[in-house]
Amino acid sequence: MKKVLLLLFFSIFSFCVFSQAPIQIMLVTGGHSYDTLQFMEMFDNLEGIEYQHFEQPVANRTIANGLAEYFDVLVFYDMWQDITPAEKSAYIHLTKVGKPLLFLHHSLVSYQKWNEFEKIVGGKYIEKDPGVPESEYSTYDHDVWVYINPVGNHASAKGFQSFRFFDEVYGNTKVSDSVIPILTTKHPRSTETIGWENHYNSSKIVYLQPGHDHRTYEKKEYRELIKQTIVYLAGKNLTAK
Repeated sequence: MKKVLLLLFFSIFSFCVFSQAPIQIMLVTGGHSYDTLQFMEMFDNLEGIEYQHFEQPVANRTIANGLAEYFDVLVFYDMWQDITPAEKSAYIHLTKVGKPLLFLHHSLVSYQKWNEFEKIVGGKYIEKDPGVPESEYSTYDHDVWVYINPVGNHASAKGFQSFRFFDEVYGNTKVSDSVIPILTTKHPRSTETIGWENHYNSSKIVYLQPGHDHRTYEKKEYRELIKQTIVYLAGKNLTAK
C-alpha cells in the first residue's frame, strides 16, 4: 500500500510540475528601433513565460536551422525585408507542423516582396514603391489616443472591456477577409480591424497592431493582452490575473 501511495504521490507531483512548466517563446526583433529596455522588461515580467531573444538576421538563420521548432510560440516584433529561399521554406515548414506565431505592431511591414508572408500573417502594411499605386499605400500616425474594442469573446482579449493606448495607428492596411477579428477601433486614421487571428496550413497566427513604444508596453492592459495571446497560442489554460 505504501508503495502504491508513494507512486501516486510522485505521479501527481510530476504532473503538476509538467503542467506548470513555463511557456518557451522565441522573441524576434530587428529592422526597427524601439524602447529596448522597457520592451524586454515587459517580457521579463510576463508570469509563466520565458523567452530567448534573437535579433535579425540571426533570427532567420536560427529558424532556417530548425531551432525554432523547440519553442512553444514564436513572437515577432521585427520589421525585416531580407529573406533567403531557405528561410522562406523554413517559415512555411513551421506552419506545416503547426507552430503558433504572434506578430506585433511593425512586423506587419516585413517582407514587402514576399507575397506569401501576407497570407501567413493575414494582412499587410504596404510601403511606397514605384510598382504600387499610390492609392494602396498604407499610412501611420504617431502619438494618438487609440480607443480599442474587443470583438466577440476571443481568448486574447478575455475579460477586457473597451480600453485605450497612446500609440501609433496604421491606416489603409490590407486585412484578409478570412481572419477572425479580435480588436477594432473607430480611429479615423486607422484601419478598423487592428487585431486578428489567422490560420495558415496547420498554424494558428495572431496579429496585434498596438505596441509602438514604452507608453504602451507599460500598460497593464497591453501586458495582459500579450500574455493571454501567448497562453492561447501555446494551448495552455489561462491562469488567474
